[in-house]
Amino acid sequence: MVEGIQVMPEQATVLIVDDLAIVRLSLRHILAKAGYRCREAADVPDALAILDRESIDLVLCDIQMPGASGLDLVKALRHRIPDTSVVMVSSLEDAEIAIECLQRGAFGYVLKPYQPREILIQVNGALRRRMLEIAFRDREAQLAQKVREQTVEIRNSREEIALRLISASEHRDNETGMHVRRIGLYAEEMAKLLGWDSTEVETIQSAAPMHDIGKIGVPDAILQKPGALTEEEWVVMKQHTTMGATILKGSTVPFIRMGARIAIGHHEKWDGSGYPRGLKGAEIPLEARITSLVDVYDALSNHRHYKDPWPEEQVVQFLAKGRGTQFDPGLADLFLAHVSRFRTILQANPDEPHDEEPGI
Repeated sequence: MVEGIQVMPEQATVLIVDDLAIVRLSLRHILAKAGYRCREAADVPDALAILDRESIDLVLCDIQMPGASGLDLVKALRHRIPDTSVVMVSSLEDAEIAIECLQRGAFGYVLKPYQPREILIQVNGALRRRMLEIAFRDREAQLAQKVREQTVEIRNSREEIALRLISASEHRDNETGMHVRRIGLYAEEMAKLLGWDSTEVETIQSAAPMHDIGKIGVPDAILQKPGALTEEEWVVMKQHTTMGATILKGSTVPFIRMGARIAIGHHEKWDGSGYPRGLKGAEIPLEARITSLVDVYDALSNHRHYKDPWPEEQVVQFLAKGRGTQFDPGLADLFLAHVSRFRTILQANPDEPHDEEPGI
């Protein structure tokens, strides 16, 4: 238990800093007798040189010294606290400086003239506090690491759930796993650019890949048709939006609920000419507007069975032309202003050579 930490003098090294040799000798005698290992320095530069070379647990330092003071040493050691604790030795007239030393991280101070017992109490107390703070810091670091690991595990689990849900439609639609993964990564990047909090960012990263899950309900004859669809076939194809929402509706899981909104809304258009409900502008859920934009970017940038990838310049022109009609103009501007980020995602997650994807 942390509360049971005990100082073992023989395991601690104390650096005594004082310009007077007789004072250093006195303090060394007191500490060595109690079992502490001791090092000595006559001034602050010497002390810092020793601290750079050796592992020091505690510095016992006079405040008033020629040249740099004990306060200067405390300031220099601020980045090492609590790994190296500091106890000051002060005369009564140095009280204000001693208080400032405490405010800057020193663990305690002893007033002159001091008794051996006072020195030992302050040194022992400072070392114990140092050990407690290090133990607390390490425990916090361990907890933080555990939280990070659990967060990654949860995120991977969410992504796996989404990909497993999607896999059923993939087998029928020829969409690649990398396509749906990229959609999640693009959407995640957009959410970050919009300033969403980490929970919202992770939610859309898991939800966006489910945008076309409703295609599982579209007949193979339409879904895998090599040529253009008839008007009647398009009516059926467009139903994948409502089918997707139906598959995902009713869940209490946030990313699945968002997935339902994306599934039904990712073919809506900013000017109201989209489907299935003809929503316009801000009536379209923001996550669906994001997914619509990045889905088109990915479709144009990658190979489809009927076309080669478009060059980035042509893709950018298409997206810019669609701002205010097909796409949310604010989102389009944000995307185009940071297109290099999305290019990085695209290049880092290429399709497998044998994979092909259908049109959008």
